[in-house]
Order: sequence, then structure tokens, then C-alpha cells
Amino acid sequence: MMKYLVSSAVVAGALMAGVSGASADGKTYTFALVPKNMNNPFFDQGLAGCKKAEKELNGAVKCLYIGPGEHGGGDEEAQIVADLITKGVDGIAVSAANAAAIANALQGAKAKNIPVITWDADILEKDKGLRAAYVGTHNYEIGVNIAKRVMEIKPKGGTICIQSGGAAASNHNERMQGIRDTLAGKASAAAPGERLTGQGGWKEAEGCPLYTDDDFARANQQMEDILGKMPNLDAFTPTGGFPQFLPDAYTKVAEKYKGKIADGSLALVVADTLPVQIDLMKKGLSAGQVGQRPFEMGYKAMYILKDIKDGKGMPKDPTYTGLDVCTPKTADTCIGG
Repeated sequence: MMKYLVSSAVVAGALMAGVSGASADGKTYTFALVPKNMNNPFFDQGLAGCKKAEKELNGAVKCLYIGPGEHGGGDEEAQIVADLITKGVDGIAVSAANAAAIANALQGAKAKNIPVITWDADILEKDKGLRAAYVGTHNYEIGVNIAKRVMEIKPKGGTICIQSGGAAASNHNERMQGIRDTLAGKASAAAPGERLTGQGGWKEAEGCPLYTDDDFARANQQMEDILGKMPNLDAFTPTGGFPQFLPDAYTKVAEKYKGKIADGSLALVVADTLPVQIDLMKKGLSAGQVGQRPFEMGYKAMYILKDIKDGKGMPKDPTYTGLDVCTPKTADTCIGG
């Protein structure tokens, strides 16, 4: 409780500073970029894109980067969004940690004429009328491409463990569905897809999927535990860069399996392609990376919100920012723009 009270006080201060930053003529918009958590190098890239747009727009937009210090299941993020609406920011771009909780928090935005977009992680289909558009990756395709890389390494199938983020995070559920559908060779009705029990020659390990709640230390511990418990595991596929965002801890675990990664015994394929992750792959500590473009998400979010406020119409929904598929052989050239 004390942690929440302290963080709420910080949030309130940031909100007041952000809202009071509007220019006298009213042409400076304060747009909030809300990540799932603020101690994540992935979301740091979104902030950098947001700040680039702020600079280019030369005083027309203020980028207010605000979110939970750590991923806590989504309740704190939802409260932050509700506070942003109460304080009256000009627009909100939110990566939904808990799709249902964020949708509930957004209920009052329309009444205050506050445009909302989602980035990185969307809200549920039934709630999409609460936001103008989703800006980010086609999350299902991340899962598809992770699975394709796994199948290149393990064409005969095997046992897989999927490591995900929060159980209520729609983006990670869509990625899991993409992995499961591709390995199974058939489409499932809805995210997170049907558990693999032999379809396409693949089955999921007992106790999997694993949920990290974006806790990077937990992610590495889970990885160490499952690989130690199942030395013959054929594939381990995090749907986000969770373990690799603590590169020293990840290296300590992955080094034990470097030989298996090299000879194809273990298909270790991870989502995201931040520089630190590509470096790990170059060291032989992963067999592939399928990445997003968070910088572009933060950058586009500011322009889209400004266009809405300026009456230039609604953006394309969804607005996809592309993805990058990297292997050790393509590590130097695989990142697009």
C-alpha cells in the first residue's frame, strides 16, 4: 500500500506539471504516453520516439511519459490512466497491461473529448470503441514468425515451453496464439489459442506457459528452472524480451545451453530485437529474435493524437509499425526502419 501511495503522489505531480505546460494560446497539446512499466528498455525506445516527435513539432506537443514503476498486473496503470482523464490531458496513448482494466479506466475519456489510442498492446475487441486506433505490431504475426523459426530448427516437432507476459495482456496472448496456430498447422478461434497436445507434432511442457508479469528476474529464474527440469526440451520461446532485458542474468543461464543452441537441439527463439538482444544472439545465446519497432510506435502516437485534435480525421485502425525477423546469419542486416 505504501508503495502505491508513493507512486500515486509521483503520478499526481507529473500530471500537474504536464497539464500546466500548455501554452497560453492553447496550441500546445499535452499527450500522455503510458507504458506498462517504466523500468523496461523496450518502452524506453517508445519514449525516445515520443520525444523525437515532440522536438519536431516544435512546441505544438508535449510528450508526458508516465506509467507504473514496475509491472504489477495492470491495476496501477489503470489508475494512472483514470487520473490522466480526470486531470484533463489532451490525449492518451496507452500500452494495456490488463486489457479489461484499461477499458474500464477509459470510460470517461469520450465525455471529456480526450482522444485515446493504444500502442504495443490493445484492449479487447468488445471495447475497441473506447479508442481511436491501435498503433504497433501485428502481434499474432510475431508468434507466427517465432514458430516458423522454431520449425526451421526442429522440423519434426517436439516439446515446447512458451513464456509470456501477463495472463491478461492481449498482445502476448495474440503472440501465443500465433505460435500455437503455426505449430499446429490450423487456426484457433481466439487468443491465446489452443494448447498444443500433439498437433503438428508439438506438445507443450507440463507447467507451461509460464507467466512473468514483466518481472525480468522471475523470467530468468523460470527459464533456468524449466531448462534444468527438462534437459530434453526442444523449444523455449519467450513472447517478449523478458529474460534478455537482464543480459547478465540471461547470459548466466543461456551459456549452459550454448552447445544445444548451436547444434539445433534447443530452439531458443525470443521476441524483440533491441540492441542488447541482438548482441546476445551474436554470442550464440539465442537462435532467433523476432522484433517490434517501439521507437516508431512512440513517434507515430504523437502525430496521430495531434491530427485527431486538429480535426484531420481518424487514423487507420490498426496502424501497424512492422517487425523484424533476425537469425544469427542475418544479425547485421535484419533490422528495418
